[in-house]
Amino acid sequence: MSAVETYVKPQDVCSNNIFVTSSKRKEEEIVQEQANINSAVGDEKSVIVDPSQYDACSLKSVAPDLKMWTTLRDSAVQLRMEESGVASLPPMTIHQLFEEAVQKYGDYVALAYKHEDQWNQLTYKQYYEQCRLAAKGFIKLGLERYHGVGILGFNSAEWFIADIGAILAGGFAVGIYTTNSADACHYVLEDCEANIVIVENHKQLQKILQVQDQLPHLKAIIQYKDDLKEKRPNLYTWGELMECGKGVPDAQLDQIISSQKPNQCCTLIYTSGTTGQPKGVMLSHDNITWTATAAGRTVRLREATEQQEIVVSYLPLSHIAAQMIDIWLTMKYGGTTYFAQPDALKGSLANTLKEVRPTAFMGVPRVWEKMQEKMKAVGAKSSTIKRKVASWAKGVGLETNLKRMNGASPQPMKYQVAKKLVFKKVRKALGLDRCTKCYTGAAPITKDTLEFFLSLNIPVYELYGMSESSGPHTISLPDAFRITSCGKVISGCKTKIYQPDGDGSGEILFWGRHVFMGYLNMEEKTKESIDEDGWLHSGDIGKHDDKGFLYITGRIKELIITAGGENIPPVPIEDAIKEQIPIISNVMVIGDKRKFLSMLLTLKCNVNLDTGEPEDELTTEAIEFCQKIGSKANKVSEIVGHKDKLVYAAIQEGVNAVNEQSISNAQKVQKWAILHKDFSIAGGELGGY
Repeated sequence: MSAVETYVKPQDVCSNNIFVTSSKRKEEEIVQEQANINSAVGDEKSVIVDPSQYDACSLKSVAPDLKMWTTLRDSAVQLRMEESGVASLPPMTIHQLFEEAVQKYGDYVALAYKHEDQWNQLTYKQYYEQCRLAAKGFIKLGLERYHGVGILGFNSAEWFIADIGAILAGGFAVGIYTTNSADACHYVLEDCEANIVIVENHKQLQKILQVQDQLPHLKAIIQYKDDLKEKRPNLYTWGELMECGKGVPDAQLDQIISSQKPNQCCTLIYTSGTTGQPKGVMLSHDNITWTATAAGRTVRLREATEQQEIVVSYLPLSHIAAQMIDIWLTMKYGGTTYFAQPDALKGSLANTLKEVRPTAFMGVPRVWEKMQEKMKAVGAKSSTIKRKVASWAKGVGLETNLKRMNGASPQPMKYQVAKKLVFKKVRKALGLDRCTKCYTGAAPITKDTLEFFLSLNIPVYELYGMSESSGPHTISLPDAFRITSCGKVISGCKTKIYQPDGDGSGEILFWGRHVFMGYLNMEEKTKESIDEDGWLHSGDIGKHDDKGFLYITGRIKELIITAGGENIPPVPIEDAIKEQIPIISNVMVIGDKRKFLSMLLTLKCNVNLDTGEPEDELTTEAIEFCQKIGSKANKVSEIVGHKDKLVYAAIQEGVNAVNEQSISNAQKVQKWAILHKDFSIAGGELGGY
């Protein structure tokens, strides 16, 4: 029997379900009690204590052998609990979180999805019943404890239900990127020993069928959209899955649910690293439920009983950021998740935002940049008077919001006028008129984009975290943010700058109950990430300012060490180049073991919406840049192929401006070249976010 399958609940520590702190009992008594229990069971290491019955001190006393990390699918970890504050909250499982939501918000709308141009809704009660039915269906189809349920498809109600159903049934929820190849899908499904795979449609089904014979643990495939084009053994529709669930007794599911513990794994997030195979990030029930609570408190989410929060689900659910916001935060606070259309990032997101009018919206930098480009293009076609009014209003907006950021509260009359004439109209046109929380994360965003939206009275707050921290670690807030800073640490967590240099920059370390359990089946990689004291090493370089705001300055692995031995973080240089030269899309600084820095540049161009490949045509913003300097170029090939003198001169001028700000000659860029094609995920130059 697995260590985590033997469960003993100490009867004397908890009275009438009231949480009792260790201060009421001597530590020695608790240790002795546990020794007696273990003796009765016959194997000290086979006991896992229910973490919800203890505070920080008693957890450490009662389960001293538990480590803060594991790489075993059926193991448990010690929780990083504190004696007070948010980090002292009793741990809970996913099922307990869901039950609490049903009790509080049972008749509130949980999910909304479009079918034949009509919005359909599920209340929290209906949502819960659907998840239980899916869980029973998985059990019927042979899902084993601690085995994966792979989910391959665009965001939908079925995706959510499959995810939660997998967890309730005792398996692991495993999201798979829709852009993954058949081989990439095979790696994930083999690593998590998936018994079941959920696919959206025939296109995704074909990937699984290509590798089905190489997956010894696979028992069933379920397609949740469109009719099956062919009948195959162990291939089911979504309706057939739910029908299977009706034959499983509730008591059988409840027994599995009751055996789950907060410090056990329930979800795997596969990182999309650019080197080596993806790593399966093991997240516990507590990782998810506690992070949802702590992050929600930090950003001041409102409970549905006060005012229901509304979000739009469109970012890849194989990533923890989308899961945390779309599934778990909304569940904790009773929000409604609306599902965007599958072509959201190809243009339909704008229409969905106008229809739904979310109260909170998360966009990766490219989403905000696309909005910025479109708004600039529309503005360029406006009348002279409208352009002048908009320019004046943006100046007022930026000035007022920058002052507010630094502590000023008064709103001058000109700001009120600008708000009425411009800001309200812009927000309504974007579908953000009800949105009080606009966020960005997962990649660096430029100062230019942040200031553009700030000038329109749309503050975009930066988040920072990673899959290994269950999503967020630092968050910017309306009353606590700085341009280009990713904010301050969320409630109940800690940040440490490891081995800081003279400037205060060093590796960023995380501490908190959001820190992951470990990488599945990868002990060495886990030890590299979690040190002996339990701190998570992010691999990012950063520093705090005098107010405690965190700034990311680069990655340890990206650090350039020149032939002269000088350490140079390339990211600040790359960001400065992009900010100084608006036509530039991507920058790669080169200089490791070399005498001087050089860089590769790409130009802003349109992207093929179907393939994700960059095209030859320049973006509207890039063409405007060319026109301002007198160039007639409309394509990348026209600039690079003929070495457009005007564009090359303008770029060199921008490089010179950046070099003037360098703190040493070693950090100055001496040479550069423009590539014929922009970087892309499809082209292999970029990893997924």
